[in-house]
Amino acid sequence: MQKLKPYILLILVMMIWGFNVPLIKMLVSTFEPVTITAFRIFTASLVVFLILGKMGKVHWPAIYHWKYILGGGLFNVFFHHLFLGLGAAGTSAVHTGIILGLGPILTAVMSVVFFRRGLSIFRVLGFVTGTAGVLVTVLGGGAGLSGFVLGDLYIFLSISAQAFSFILVSRAARDMDPLLLTGYMQLFGSFGLFLASFMLEPAGMASLQNINFNMVIVFMLSAVGATAVGHLVYNNTITKIGPAEAAIFLNLNTFFSIVGSAVILGESIYYYHWLGLLLIVPGVLMGSGALEEMIRKRRKTIIRSNK
Repeated sequence: MQKLKPYILLILVMMIWGFNVPLIKMLVSTFEPVTITAFRIFTASLVVFLILGKMGKVHWPAIYHWKYILGGGLFNVFFHHLFLGLGAAGTSAVHTGIILGLGPILTAVMSVVFFRRGLSIFRVLGFVTGTAGVLVTVLGGGAGLSGFVLGDLYIFLSISAQAFSFILVSRAARDMDPLLLTGYMQLFGSFGLFLASFMLEPAGMASLQNINFNMVIVFMLSAVGATAVGHLVYNNTITKIGPAEAAIFLNLNTFFSIVGSAVILGESIYYYHWLGLLLIVPGVLMGSGALEEMIRKRRKTIIRSNK
């Protein structure tokens, strides 16, 4: 049972993150998107520091850590959530969830570019397949290019910014507790979102008058459950099973976001949505290197058993 615990936790986190997509759609449809996103991330950062304080892990970072905190906060929080909020307000939650499923592939592309990692035939095929999945999703339904909306582009920019941030975070995690790094990135990233909201949304604070009990529940589930606790559990669990296995679980995030969009928002799910998902899932497995890693492990197991 102890060996299964990390996998069970990851499944739960993927379900929480998947259902968070329609929750974000509800928030940005009720309030100004950047303003409510700033409050959501700021609340999440406070919860993260509260939890880390209970664990005795809060301390002031070293000077050389700040470049990673500010860089990660800029891309992992500010740009990622800025475009996510704007995109979710301009496209469907189903489209949002499927496009976000490109995360592992884009992270692998960044690794190839910045770390000069080898580009195998599996990865190339994964990149092509995953991209085809997104194109099928956003251009499906017979609408062609007219079916593409600005919100889809924002979501793509959002996941691209997050993928780039993972390069910074992976480097910073060698010297700094990733959980503490998460808290500082969210805190300073939320400050940037507040500044952006004042410039982009003059009526942002006024939109908070639309608050009601149901929106408070949605806000807390998203900020505390998904953004704060979800990221802490994920960052802590991922070190125990490795990145290859994690890429497989990230496919569940996309699946749960589609299910959540249908159940919570009543959005329609068409055949091209499932076709896009069916292309992205193997694309992630191949493009992220997960398939190659599983093959290598399988070969090692066979070699050991034959000795």
